[in-house]
Amino acid sequence: MLPKAAWSLVLRKGGRGRRGMHSSEGTARGGGKTPRYTNCYAQRHYPMPEEPFCTELNAEQQALKEKEKGSWTLLTHAEKVALYRLQFNETFAEMNRRSNEWKTVMGCVFFFFGFAALVIWWQRVYMFPPKPITLTDEWKAKQLQRMLDMKVNPVQGLASRWDYEKKQWKK
Repeated sequence: MLPKAAWSLVLRKGGRGRRGMHSSEGTARGGGKTPRYTNCYAQRHYPMPEEPFCTELNAEQQALKEKEKGSWTLLTHAEKVALYRLQFNETFAEMNRRSNEWKTVMGCVFFFFGFAALVIWWQRVYMFPPKPITLTDEWKAKQLQRMLDMKVNPVQGLASRWDYEKKQWKK
């Protein structure tokens, strides 16, 4: 009962699930533009952001914007680059350059592999009981000799591969 009442209160107050009225400006809240945090950075798959990278300009940048309205042949290369940086955060070359994040990921992977190996070693040394005597080499040799003496499975098995006269394995 309580969760249902809480949801109805949230929906009535305009929390989760509220639907705004659409306006001609294109946003549900009627603010005119999309919020700055939604799409102000150019991305590889969408290179033209809705807002320029720098929205608040100082006097030098405003003068450069006024000069931009004139002929572009009068602009120097440095001014063109400065205008580009006002509009976009990164160039395509900067967007496409490789990052060194793989080094961090591989470092974390190897760290956790090493930690897991240390845990396994600690468990083998301090938690697991000692190996049973049946796994020692002497026990296995005695067991094999006993099976040969009893002639276990003489047609196709172990005893069929043992030469009882020469006391060695058949070749």
